[in-house]
Amino acid sequence: MLIRSLRLRAKSLLLHPLRSLLTILGIFIGVASVIWLLAISEGISRAAQKQIEDLGVTNIILRSVLPANDDLEDTTFYIPYGITRQDYATLVGTIPTVSYALRIREAYREAHYRDKTLQVRLVGCTPEYARVMHLSPSRGHFLSTIDVENDDNVCVLGAGTARIFFPLENPVGKTIRIRDIPYHVIGVMRARLPMAGIGGSLAAQDFSQDLYIPVTTFWRRIGDRTLTISAGQRNGQEIQLSQITFQVASVKDVLPTAKAIESTMKRLHDVPDYAVVTPLELLEQSRTTRLMFMIFMGLIALISLLVGGIGIMNIMLATVTERTREIGVRRALGATRSDITRHFLIEVTLLTSVGGAFGVLGGIGCPFLIVELRELLVEGFPQLAQGLPEVIQTATPIVLPWSIALAFGVSVVIGVVFGLYPAMRAAALDPIEALRHD
Repeated sequence: MLIRSLRLRAKSLLLHPLRSLLTILGIFIGVASVIWLLAISEGISRAAQKQIEDLGVTNIILRSVLPANDDLEDTTFYIPYGITRQDYATLVGTIPTVSYALRIREAYREAHYRDKTLQVRLVGCTPEYARVMHLSPSRGHFLSTIDVENDDNVCVLGAGTARIFFPLENPVGKTIRIRDIPYHVIGVMRARLPMAGIGGSLAAQDFSQDLYIPVTTFWRRIGDRTLTISAGQRNGQEIQLSQITFQVASVKDVLPTAKAIESTMKRLHDVPDYAVVTPLELLEQSRTTRLMFMIFMGLIALISLLVGGIGIMNIMLATVTERTREIGVRRALGATRSDITRHFLIEVTLLTSVGGAFGVLGGIGCPFLIVELRELLVEGFPQLAQGLPEVIQTATPIVLPWSIALAFGVSVVIGVVFGLYPAMRAAALDPIEALRHD
């Protein structure tokens, strides 16, 4: 009887194919939008969390930050601020939970090779930098402890720097000049995605045009002073360390160590010319934001399902009006009210099931379509694409399995709920009045 009922209900729906198709389309849009919005939000959230995880959940980042003008002492052309080498020694010597501390000094300089000149991000660091920043060599090797201890004039090139200076040559063994000082190339790093900035305390990092030298060589050859010329103005700054990345043994030590670092820096500095960034806290905030974002996107998508449900109710009410005489005949032949209700609910279930099934198929294709649309945007409107946030440019939608079951289940439930009233109204018709209906 169930198979026969399904066949009869399907034939009834096919009597009005356009009406049924529009109803199915409404459910399709609702189900697909639920899957799409949740997939997009999950993809963006995963990309943002990956960037934070790349910083290391057991790391604590101490950055030099230029303080406000009111806090600066205008006593010299070169304004001293930020983390000092003495700060490093004090922090490492007084905080026992610190496993190691990575010293980093950054500056932008012009690098030269033969007739080629390139503005590079010159990074003075130690061998641990490659591990912390997830960099791996494609040629040669990264800096060694001996290079740092001996203040050697050696350098490692980022992937973009090597590609521009040496498009057809092996860079290892060649010599790069910065301020007429030769640096022997000992390695080239593999390409990696840029790291987005987080807040105002951690700047974005693009590793492609980097040039790495030992931090001790940076201090000896480059020094602490930096001169910046922009819009006809000359600004001098004096920084000893751009950043210190601390690592602790376990996650439970992160927050206490961060508080100890912050309290020590407050004692050593009268001016807030530093910032403490804790990736663990950022990761927890990101996960909370992800949950809220997904709930918000899910609610928006559910609205479209509700609109589809209202469309189902509207169509079923019209169907009941059109088939009043048919209902009267069925009742006269012995059909009960429950039979009439069941028949109309089967029709609603068929509509929502078919629409939900196609919606699931459309939702699963979300990642492929989004990637294709993004590539078309990059090709057709490159400036607009470059203006998008880094996370949106690189994130790929991730379809969540539970979102498929949720969207399909909710669509069927909404269809049944919104179809129940028309079905009950049809069942409540008086058989005699229904037979008289023209």
